[in-house]
Amino acid sequence: MKNQINLLNQLQELVLTRDEHHQTGDGSHMDALDQAIDDLVDKLEPQPKGLWQRLYKKSHIVMAPMSDGCCAACGMRLPISQVQQVRMAKTLQMCGSCGRMLYNEDEDAPHYTGEKPSRGEPTKTGISRFSAEELMICEIQGSSPAAAIHELAQAMSDNRFVSNPKALAQAAMERENVLSTAIGNGLACPHVRGVEGGGLTLALGVSQEGIEWDSEGSLVHLVFFSVIPVAVSPFYLRLMAGLAEAFSKKANRDAVLGATASQASLWKALVKATRLTIR
Repeated sequence: MKNQINLLNQLQELVLTRDEHHQTGDGSHMDALDQAIDDLVDKLEPQPKGLWQRLYKKSHIVMAPMSDGCCAACGMRLPISQVQQVRMAKTLQMCGSCGRMLYNEDEDAPHYTGEKPSRGEPTKTGISRFSAEELMICEIQGSSPAAAIHELAQAMSDNRFVSNPKALAQAAMERENVLSTAIGNGLACPHVRGVEGGGLTLALGVSQEGIEWDSEGSLVHLVFFSVIPVAVSPFYLRLMAGLAEAFSKKANRDAVLGATASQASLWKALVKATRLTIR
């Protein structure tokens, strides 16, 4: 059954990639993504295929990792006996609350390690809900997507937001190889889904010279790297749309590119540029 669970996870990632492309892409890769999805569905055995098709009608989040003995999608704590069944992966296990199919996270999978908001702490708004001044890189040193992503993953780790930057960067590049995350206007939005334990986290790196991001020659100056818990995958689409809208304006792009004297100035420029599109 492990092979089928792996296929189901690959299928979900392809579906969510298609959702992202529909939201921020030009539609040029939709046919190829549709075909890849159909091919994976055909490889499923009857039981997981039937479950997939039934659950997919309700939500595109069909698979949920088990995190700390809980369903990462809805937060329900699982019975100890079911936790063991999920770990053994001999049969498909369903969450008793949300009905999604469960799978076990790898032991060395990246996790959110940042501090949880304390009671009484002022509610954050806008881009501050997902990022922070210490996650701003004023000038990316690397000249390739892999190097840029590694630098941003390392910044998340160094500032105690996420663990295992090496695995994080590798997962981001695996996603990048499925379909480029360059979305035009000099932006790229690489990301890793399934980083549990906290909320969506975003880091920004600037490249004045620009990074050739893909085989289509996309030149990227602003790299927004995100880690995404499974439960907030639909919200990530809104975040991407907000970033794309904000930086479709040349004035906002120029303001951020011109604010790299310090992390503080870059952070201030990012907050201002996104104040109307990210709530």
